[in-house]
Amino acid sequence: MTGHIRLAAVFCLLLLVALLVNSARIQVIQAGSLDSNPANRRKAMDRYEQPRGEIVVDGRAVTGSKDTGQQLRYERTYAEGPLYAPVTGFSSQTYGTTLLENAQDGILAGTDPMLAPLPFWNDITRAHPPGGKVVTTVEPALQRAAYSGLDGRRGAVAAIEPASGRILALVSSPSYDPGTLSGTGRAVTGAWRRLNGADDQPMLNRAIRQTYPPGSAFKIVTAAAALDAGVVEDVDEPTGVPEPYVLPGTRTTLPNDTRGCDRESLAYAIKWSCNSVMAGLGVAVGLDRMVAAAGRFGFNDRRLRIPSGVAVSNFDREMSDDQLALSSIGQFDTTATPLQMAMVAAAVANGGDLRRPYLVDRTLAADGDVVSRTGAHSYHRAMSPSTAYRLRQLMVEVVDTGTGRSAGIDGATVGGKTGTAQHGVGNSGTPYAWFIAWAQAADTGRPAVAVAVVVEDAEAVRGEISGGGDAAPIARAVMEAALRD
Repeated sequence: MTGHIRLAAVFCLLLLVALLVNSARIQVIQAGSLDSNPANRRKAMDRYEQPRGEIVVDGRAVTGSKDTGQQLRYERTYAEGPLYAPVTGFSSQTYGTTLLENAQDGILAGTDPMLAPLPFWNDITRAHPPGGKVVTTVEPALQRAAYSGLDGRRGAVAAIEPASGRILALVSSPSYDPGTLSGTGRAVTGAWRRLNGADDQPMLNRAIRQTYPPGSAFKIVTAAAALDAGVVEDVDEPTGVPEPYVLPGTRTTLPNDTRGCDRESLAYAIKWSCNSVMAGLGVAVGLDRMVAAAGRFGFNDRRLRIPSGVAVSNFDREMSDDQLALSSIGQFDTTATPLQMAMVAAAVANGGDLRRPYLVDRTLAADGDVVSRTGAHSYHRAMSPSTAYRLRQLMVEVVDTGTGRSAGIDGATVGGKTGTAQHGVGNSGTPYAWFIAWAQAADTGRPAVAVAVVVEDAEAVRGEISGGGDAAPIARAVMEAALRD
């Protein structure tokens, strides 16, 4: 009898050990795979069991959360969703996150280890702190001016504070309401299909995720390269580049949209946007030095983040001289985001010191404690201070008496450069209208803003489309808003 009792006790002990081993296997060894299993709804339920943190613009939250009473309890809401969609992106219970909602998801969802009171505290206790706040650098007045200026036309605006790199406006048009994608169900999937199927691609962030041929706006980069390389020493001296200019190694003549460009100076070529002069200077600078110059402005940088990822602006590293000539006037395979072209204007405005652009000023815990600050950092020395000084003067001439007169602001110094970029097979597409600029109030020591505007579907007839006519007035409105702040 005693033997049977002992045998039963050993058997029970073995069962207990097996239970403990299995529990350890599930809770420790398989925990990761079970957490990530799509069939496990607990992770999603835990994610949405509390309100998501806020994205803040100028002290005001532009996002929120509403209690749905469902298993996925809290759903994301957006104030003025279309206005700020290129900044916030969306947070969807069905389709995930994009832009700041994605880049700062750990802070907003409360899962970032920096929100824990002690290292590994959340892992040990399985605690879920309240979501924190993401404070952006965006200025509402500039954002609204850009959004209103585009007025639903396809295009984008990026505005930067040259001295710091703070992104003051980031607008893509047409836009959409991220709130239509926040929850689950037929309405959300229907909205997703409509938005993705729309011809005008409202969910495409044209300011940072779309690249365009920059056209004549790129001539500022070529001018900087020519001055820094010593190819041009006096901006008022004739360059010797003939008109008509035949692309090297070909019989193709490069046309000018203005008269009087034959052997003209760099100052005249920038003011009136002479293709021949700038193409010839690009070839004289040479491929290696042009690639290096473009790189100092941010072209070909695959690591640029703001913190959302930014599409790569391209300047080919291998080209023949005829291709280099076209690339030097912003054509051929040269492409740029509007943010990149705002960086070009900012580098000139800031004396050649290009600051790293950033969209998040700081992140906060739910109680207001600072978790992180971004701060201003140098990105590249884009050009020498003397080159920047001369380019500032040339860009001012463009606005005062040249092709960018519609961007002028009374009582302020404004420098700009127009651009009209051809595209499509045989240049058959409607040209893109560009304008890059910076503005400085009369009573201040440094420019307040640098801005880039691109308009895809300008409303003029094809022959009348220009950066000065279509994009410059939008840039002026943004600059006026910056000068008022």
